[in-house]
Amino acid sequence: MIEHSRLQEIAYKSERAASRRLAAADGLSDEQALRRTLELKAGKAGLAALVEARSADRAAQASRSAARQALREAARARQAHRHDGPPSAWRAWFDGSARPNPGRCGIGARLDGPGGSVEISRAAGHGNSSEAEYRALIAVLEAAVARGAAGLTVYGDSQVVIGDATGPDALAAPALHACRTTARALMARIDGVVLRWVPRHKNQQADALSQRAFDNFPDDATATATATDAAELS
Repeated sequence: MIEHSRLQEIAYKSERAASRRLAAADGLSDEQALRRTLELKAGKAGLAALVEARSADRAAQASRSAARQALREAARARQAHRHDGPPSAWRAWFDGSARPNPGRCGIGARLDGPGGSVEISRAAGHGNSSEAEYRALIAVLEAAVARGAAGLTVYGDSQVVIGDATGPDALAAPALHACRTTARALMARIDGVVLRWVPRHKNQQADALSQRAFDNFPDDATATATATDAAELS
């Protein structure tokens, strides 16, 4: 006979509640009431088959949960060390914001290379803060690709975007899929690109550029942002 404790483990909350009502109505013990409730649920397949199926489902859920937790811990470990390491020949910083959130988006970025620097400050349509951050990252990656950058280190203060762009597919945010796809395609075109998180106070220049972008936002609130980049310095 299947033990009462095993039945309690596999019973759903609604089934346990139903068994308590049955016990009170028919004067049954808790074990008798739960067993009868689950036997009715099992039907012709039998109680043993129900217990086996639910136990297998619980084990599968536990395995998936453990795998997700392992991915999260690995991603957090990588995130904790993204700001480590020596500077590279090509370096970039990005930031984006939305007013309100969601609302108008402004992006700012700076790319430094052996030949000089380029600053980006422009309106970037509408969306939430994560979308604004992603658009800033995409803009500076596009600038890096256009200039043939290699060995590029990109700094940003958005843990959401950096984690999403570099993390496992299983942890990617569905709502940011289009941005992630574009950013990763650009990263694939740059030899030796690395994204690193920095605290906000170390990303002030990109933040200032993103805030300046709101001065150039189109009067038409539905327009697509097309403000020009700052002049490239040589």
